[in-house]
Amino acid sequence: MGRLFLNVLWIVLLTIITQIGGVVYLIATVLYRKKTLKKWSAFIVLYLMCTFFVVPYVAPIFGREKVKTSDTIKIHMLFTSLANRDYVVPEVNEVLANVSEKLVKKYPKIEIHCLDANFPFFKGFPLPPHLSHKDGKKLDISLLYKDKNGVIVNDKPSVSGYGVFVNPADGEYDQISVCKRKGYWQYDFPKYLTLGTIHPELNFSEKGTKTLLQLLTQETSISKIFIEPHLRDRMNISHMKIRYHGCRAVRHDDHIHIQVR
Repeated sequence: MGRLFLNVLWIVLLTIITQIGGVVYLIATVLYRKKTLKKWSAFIVLYLMCTFFVVPYVAPIFGREKVKTSDTIKIHMLFTSLANRDYVVPEVNEVLANVSEKLVKKYPKIEIHCLDANFPFFKGFPLPPHLSHKDGKKLDISLLYKDKNGVIVNDKPSVSGYGVFVNPADGEYDQISVCKRKGYWQYDFPKYLTLGTIHPELNFSEKGTKTLLQLLTQETSISKIFIEPHLRDRMNISHMKIRYHGCRAVRHDDHIHIQVR
């Protein structure tokens, strides 16, 4: 009974985190039911083969493709790709290509860092902990930061790209406190998902992030952009596409959420 429980637990966890991991683990368990080392070795080999040589060619059947990286478009963390969390509809890749081409003209060598996107298969299959990343149309991208000399750089303040917040300053509207007072405890949950904080010398670049947001609003295929209200006001940017995401989600002063029509 204990072995069965552990196997079921692994299947559930791997499915939640990677979508395909649960099925791959089940196959490895069938092949090596009582040989733990061989089972995990088989799982790793099968999983990597599926992730790199099977999933990218099957995903287009479901209307999705991997985020197309380049010199100016990067997946921020290797785990995102290993966990198959970097799939989008082709329109998102078109947006990234257009925006990065314009952004680099103003800020040479500056990259767009992509965080969580969507899983490769099945509309409606959620990408925990995100509420809406389930149709290929959503993507989180990092804010832009500057070093102690005020130069915009590609470094980010956390390993995962999440969880290091640009908090409201004195006098700014504090939506975070409003949501937490209403009982939405999960609102700042990403603070537990940093996987480690790095580059403490970095500061939020209002100028760079505002430019990025302006370029995103110019893309006709984008329908919504989410960012925390105090950052929107601080950057003095207003557009019908820039909206508030609501207290049921998580705070967006560590990343920008975009979605296409």
